[in-house]
Parts: sequence; structure tokens; C-alpha cells
Amino acid sequence: MTSRIVVIPTRRAHSNHAEVARSIGVDIIAGRYAEGTRLPGDAEMIAMFGVSRPVLRESVKTLVAKGLLSTKARVGTVVRERGAWNMFDADVLAWHLDAGIDKRFLNDLAEIRLAVEPRAAMLAAVQRSEEDIAELRRSMDRMRREASDSVGFADADLALHVAVARASGNLFMRSIGHVIEAALRASFLLSAPVESGDRDTVLLWHQKIVDAIAAGDAEAASEAMIYVIHNGMRRHEGTVIETAPVDPLPSVDTGE
Repeated sequence: MTSRIVVIPTRRAHSNHAEVARSIGVDIIAGRYAEGTRLPGDAEMIAMFGVSRPVLRESVKTLVAKGLLSTKARVGTVVRERGAWNMFDADVLAWHLDAGIDKRFLNDLAEIRLAVEPRAAMLAAVQRSEEDIAELRRSMDRMRREASDSVGFADADLALHVAVARASGNLFMRSIGHVIEAALRASFLLSAPVESGDRDTVLLWHQKIVDAIAAGDAEAASEAMIYVIHNGMRRHEGTVIETAPVDPLPSVDTGE
């Protein structure tokens, strides 16, 4: 079986340095610049991207801040190990979508969701306001109206999960809900419940989340959230398989 990844194009950057940072970031995440590899020197990079030295250096500073690069005198600019990357950074997540997401990415995403979202649902059942409940119901109504394989369905699904995080009243959970927004959207798009039975199951258990939160039933809200995440993982099986090997860009031994 041929290995493949699924690419979810994201919005392009709005400034020169942000676009250069995105381009280098995608190359790093895709493995074209391997961990421990030195980037080309300034002169080569400036020629490659057609930008000024200040723009390039601002791009590098951005990537250093996100944990993808390190810079040292007489060593140069080096790609850091994957464990150092800030995976809660919105840009880093978006660049993963540009580079192509694989089974490992989706599994890691599901695990962090299982660690956070059931607890968020429990807190939401206790902390929710009337406006929170109204937002959850609006998202649920939109899911019912939209076709299962449409962007609208994925957006409504995402909006419901973000609304749960917001209703929890926990600022950290609310922040996580927004930071992983792009990755969650990709996950929902890849696991669209196109079969009628799957659609009915998805709608039923999302409705259970909403009803439990509205009723103040923390345990039921948590259990329903756990089921929803596990059901999404089940639908991912066979959709995305391991990444194909990526030819790395040549290592650079000299540079500025």
C-alpha cells in the first residue's frame, strides 16, 4: 500500500516575514530540513525568497520563538528536535496542515482532546450560562442543517466544541479550544460521517453533550464527550496512513 498524507491548505500570511516564516516552517515540519540540520546562510536564503536581510532575520526570530529553530554564534541556525516545537502555537498547527497531517498527528490530537475536553464538558455543566446553552443549541441546529461532508458541518461541529470550552469558565481550556481550532477543523473534515448511520450517531451524541450541559449533569456530559472523541478516532481509521518518506533538503556546512 502506498503511504500518503492529507494536506489541508490554510490561509496564507499577510506580511513578507510571516510568509517566509511559514515557508521555512512547513519545510521543517515536512522533514525537508531534518532535526539538527543547519539552514543555508543569510545570502542564500535572501536570494531564495527575494527578501531583505531584516525580513529574513525577523522570520528566523519568529521560528526561534516557536521552538522550531535555534541560533548560536559560530554554529548558525539549526532545526530543533520535534519535542521542542510549540504545538499549541496556532501557526505551528496551521503549518502542519500545510505540510500534511498523518496518523501520528491525529492520534496525538485525539489524546490531548481526551485529556481536556471531557473535563471541560464537566465544568460546563456546572458553570454554563443561558447564553452558553443558546450557543451550544445554535451549533447543534446548524450541524443538523448542513450536509455531513460539508465545510459548514465541520465548522458547526468545531463551534460546538469551542462553545463547550468557553462554557467551562476555565481560561486555559478556553485558550486551548481556540489554539487547536485549525487542527480540529481538519480532523472533523477528515472524519465526516457520510454514512447515514454514522451521521445519526454523531448528531445523537453531540446532542447528548448539549442536553447534559443544559441539565447540569457533569458526569453525563463528560461521558458523551469521551464517546464523541473515540467515535471520531474510529472514523479516522483507514482515512490517513503513515507519511511517505520526504527527501530532505541538503545539509549546509557553511553559512553566515
